[in-house]
Amino acid sequence: MSFKETFNINGEQLLQKIKELIKDGNVTKISIADKNDKEFMSFPVNVGLLGLVFAPILAAVGALAALVTDCKITVERSAPAGEATENREPAQEEPGAGV
Repeated sequence: MSFKETFNINGEQLLQKIKELIKDGNVTKISIADKNDKEFMSFPVNVGLLGLVFAPILAAVGALAALVTDCKITVERSAPAGEATENREPAQEEPGAGV
């Protein structure tokens, strides 16, 4: 089971927050949008990926952070078995997922 969390953040803190989320380990997808829900960027976060793979993504996030003042980060996480998720929004399956 997975769930989504949303964080409202300013551009200055964007890169630091993305790095923290990647280090968390249970994040499967990160999306960055403006406060009007226009998505700028979305990328999967796979546990087995090396930091080298994230370098171009973090560079793009850094460039985006310089352009936006306020944004919204939506994080899809995998919930550990047995964890209560009553205060979190369940993740919706994307069309064509699992094909």
